[in-house]
This record gives sequence, C-alpha cells and structure tokens, in this order.
Amino acid sequence: MSTERRAPLDRRRVADAALELLNEVGLEGLTLRAIAKELDVKAPALYWHFKDKQALLDEMATEMMRRMSAEPAPGAEPADGDWRETLLLRMRGLRAHLLRYRDGAKVYAGTRFTDLSYAEPMEAHLRALVQAGFTPQAAARAWFTAYSYTIGFVIEEQSMGPDPADGAEGYDLDARAERLADYPLAAASGREFFQNRDQGFEAGLRTIVEGVAATLL
Repeated sequence: MSTERRAPLDRRRVADAALELLNEVGLEGLTLRAIAKELDVKAPALYWHFKDKQALLDEMATEMMRRMSAEPAPGAEPADGDWRETLLLRMRGLRAHLLRYRDGAKVYAGTRFTDLSYAEPMEAHLRALVQAGFTPQAAARAWFTAYSYTIGFVIEEQSMGPDPADGAEGYDLDARAERLADYPLAAASGREFFQNRDQGFEAGLRTIVEGVAATLL
C-alpha cells in the first residue's frame, strides 16, 4: 500500500485539475465526474466544494484571474503613461492568457469571481483612465467596452479554430467561398474574418480604443 500522502482536496486544487483537463476535453466534455476521476476521488467529494458545474466554472475563472494577476503584463508599460497604449496592452494580455486554455474565453465569460483577486488590477486600470481625464463612469465604460470586445473576439477565435490549445484544424475557407459563390463580398470576407487573427484582433481593438477616445474622453 502506498504511504504517499495526497494534498488535501480543496477548491483551488479542484480548479487546477479542471483547467488542466479542459485542454484535453474542452468545455463540453468537462464534467465533475471526469474531474473526480482525474483527482482519483469519488464524484460526491467534489459536491462538498461545488454545488454544480457553474460554481466550478466560477472558481476556474477566478483561478485564471489569479494566474494572470500574478504575471507581469506582456511588454513594457508605455513610458509616457498613455492610456491608449495601456488599454491596448491590457487587452492583448487578456487575450494571450485566455488562449492558453481550450475554450478559455467561454469559461471566463459570464462567471462570478469567488474572491477579490480581480479588484486590485481593475482598480489600477480604472485609475489610469481617470488620471488621463476620464470621469469614473466613462472610465468604467471604456474599460468594459474593450474587455467585452476581447472576450467576444476570443470566443469566436477559439470556436472557429484552429484551436490554439491543441492545433485542431480551423474553418474551411475554400468550402465556405464555394457555398457563397453567388455572394462575392460575403465569400471574400472569410479571409478577413478567419485568417490573420493577430492582425484582426489588433485592428479591431485599435478601432475600439479610438472610438473610446472620440466618444468618452
């Protein structure tokens, strides 16, 4: 009989196992039973910590936030503190982090964080906008608009593939163009929609930021 002692089962350990399993099975295949098997425990043991799958997703999103907050933002902070570049930097970082997980944006969207790990970075982001001249209300709207764009973009990006987590093939653009042969603009749009994701994200995000500058500042 093995005398090795396992770490006690707690919410964070379950969330860690769930995020690891997510990359293998995706959101649809992620069940409490599958996670219990991964942890070598009985499924009822998980219900002590999570009443249902949504409660687990809330904890998974919170763990993603903790990991993101613990890492330095990618790239250097703008030397002049320009709010546009700061907002661009934050949203790029959010996208990069979500892409680490299969269906990462779907897990993250619409969940309720289970602790206050999100509060300090959010306060810092909003403070930077207020210091740049936004009212608190406009700062909140500016941040949430860019955030919503980023979440939505990554949901579509991960849904249509290729999947950054496992390299699965993406949308068949030639077949799409064939089906839309009578609609040339719609047919040609596929290349813009589903290729060059990095460039597409950046173009859309800069459009959002410039719109924010024109309407909220």
